[in-house]
Amino acid sequence: MTLTLLDWRRRVATLYADVRAAEDPESGWALWRTGRDALLGSHPDSPLDAAARSGFTGVPMAPYDPALRFDAPVDTDVEPLQLGVPTGEGGLVLHRIGRVTLGDVGRLDVWWTGGYGGGVFLPLRDGSAGTTTYGGGRYLLDTVKSADLGGTGGRLVVDLNFAYHPSCTYDPQWTCPLAPEGNRVPTVVTAGEQLPASGSWY
Repeated sequence: MTLTLLDWRRRVATLYADVRAAEDPESGWALWRTGRDALLGSHPDSPLDAAARSGFTGVPMAPYDPALRFDAPVDTDVEPLQLGVPTGEGGLVLHRIGRVTLGDVGRLDVWWTGGYGGGVFLPLRDGSAGTTTYGGGRYLLDTVKSADLGGTGGRLVVDLNFAYHPSCTYDPQWTCPLAPEGNRVPTVVTAGEQLPASGSWY
């Protein structure tokens, strides 16, 4: 499992590098969608079990909406907050480092994951959670795992079209950090990965 997981992470890193280098955001999104479906459907470290992979035809995805892409300044004038999050690997510590404002969607807290290396973590639980998307929310950025759309000078590229489901959406054996209070908004974000018509992958 260790070397196949290394391969998974290398492929994810390459995929997001290709997205950042794409000629335009929508073509980058198309690359990402195709690449993510390929990983989920065939990679040995896919969160889908073997039976689910055998019948997998792709994750339902909302059409690309260019209005949902933001080059957002990170407001670092926030009260420090630290959260302990239980996971299957002994837990995770999140440190709030700022907020981003994403148009009508509103403000979301930006977190730094503690531990070796660390990274920016930006989850989202919007008004679609529990109906057309996973009830615990989705991820927008998780740079420790290479889910990074770029940004310079204290800004982050946040594209809601790249909202993706965490592994626990696909199999209950996974434990995932979910969206804290500051990452929950009532607005329905019709973008990114959706649940299958059955409402569940298992």
